[in-house]
Amino acid sequence: MAVTDDAIERIKAMIVAGELAPDDRLPPEKELAERLGLSRNSMREAVKALEVMGVLDVRRGDGTYVTSLEPRLLLEAISFVADLHNDDSLLEIFHVRRILESQATGMAAALADEAAIAALQREVETIDPTSVRLDELVEHDVRFHREIAQLAGNAYLASLIESLSGQTVRARIWRGLTEEGAVERTLAEHRAIADAISQHDSGLAISLATAHVAGVERWLRQASLPPAP
Repeated sequence: MAVTDDAIERIKAMIVAGELAPDDRLPPEKELAERLGLSRNSMREAVKALEVMGVLDVRRGDGTYVTSLEPRLLLEAISFVADLHNDDSLLEIFHVRRILESQATGMAAALADEAAIAALQREVETIDPTSVRLDELVEHDVRFHREIAQLAGNAYLASLIESLSGQTVRARIWRGLTEEGAVERTLAEHRAIADAISQHDSGLAISLATAHVAGVERWLRQASLPPAP
């Protein structure tokens, strides 16, 4: 994670210094990596992260461009990594999500009809863990949790969960980029939760949903720790 963070910080410095402006095209990968003293792999990971965050626009066959965001918003988007590592409020949001979503998942297991269960399972089955892009995974993750919250049969609870979920999307993106095996683990946990709901096993559904959200919460807590001296 530290290497990717460093690459992002170096690109940020180029923007702050005026070397890169909105709509500018980045130098070729090899040239930029050498210029910043980074490996091409680190540069590639940084570009992928910044593309997902909406800071860079990778145009296949054309090059990589800084997006047309206002400079203030652009810098805010890049600096979110530092916020991610230091903002205790995000941990508190995940804690609330863990409590609410686990109970909503248990309610979904008790109340969902066969048509709703089939739709949830189709959502899981459409994602191939060997080829899914990170942006596709995040979109699936949002849909998956939204569907379960709606199956709980309480519109106010579903709205509250969706609001909390929206505030944690960036953390989920960053985990997918930086934690080995996060994509496969996320999809496996989604399949297990959907299976528990299909079996109308509320107790199992609650346990699996609790562990699922807690996994991201645990990663975030570790990411928030200061680096070892």
